[in-house]
Amino acid sequence: MKYNYHAIVSSDWNECLAPCGPFDFIAFTFPELKPALDDIFKRYTGNHITLKKAMQQVKALLPEPVSVSQMDAYLSEAFSMYTGVADLMRWCHSQKILFMLNTTGAVGYFQRAVFKHLLPPLPVISAYAEPHFPQEASDPEKVFPLFETTDKAKHTEKVARKAGVPLNRIIIMGDSGGDGPHFKWGSENKAFLIASMAKPSLQQYCQKEGIQPGYFFGHTYSKGETIDHASEIEYNFKNLADVIADYLYLCLHRCE
Repeated sequence: MKYNYHAIVSSDWNECLAPCGPFDFIAFTFPELKPALDDIFKRYTGNHITLKKAMQQVKALLPEPVSVSQMDAYLSEAFSMYTGVADLMRWCHSQKILFMLNTTGAVGYFQRAVFKHLLPPLPVISAYAEPHFPQEASDPEKVFPLFETTDKAKHTEKVARKAGVPLNRIIIMGDSGGDGPHFKWGSENKAFLIASMAKPSLQQYCQKEGIQPGYFFGHTYSKGETIDHASEIEYNFKNLADVIADYLYLCLHRCE
């Protein structure tokens, strides 16, 4: 594909743009697995185990792979995202800013969400490789399979190089310690870092590595604080359009 963009937003999805976890579709299909899945999610987003190890543990739990019909049933019943996320994606597209999902969520989840018109078209995604369903015309033109959280930075850089976008015109969004390596790469390359619904694990990672996010959006959680998805919905992600526009204006007039 040919990239024709002047900036890139590379964002996590789960609990960053949407009040859900990457294993929710599995827990919906196999409810008895939810406690184990929640534990695995906490351990890899807290950087206690690798994503590869986490996914091996998830695969070992599954009695059978999740099918297209089971994924569609989950999406019809439970799909949600934060207020204004789709509007922000569309605004980025109108401004020739590539909005790239870069997440440990499953490729198949996004395939079906776009097919069912729950999400705007996604030209590029970086996501965990399984499940991956038969290709549809609505699928992203380019999918980067993600196997470790460190792959997020590698894929962002590949897309930027392909598009000819300077690294300081990249906006990275994340919420947890699993986004830490992406933030570290962004900090080293002068990208703009947005901590969205920031969890203590991301804050601790940034403090340890001397990283200062450029902007905190939504609720910033304290250690031990319970995740409150109901209050998170009150934040409108379309408001980030002004934050991104202001940053890119400064880049064009000062950063270069």
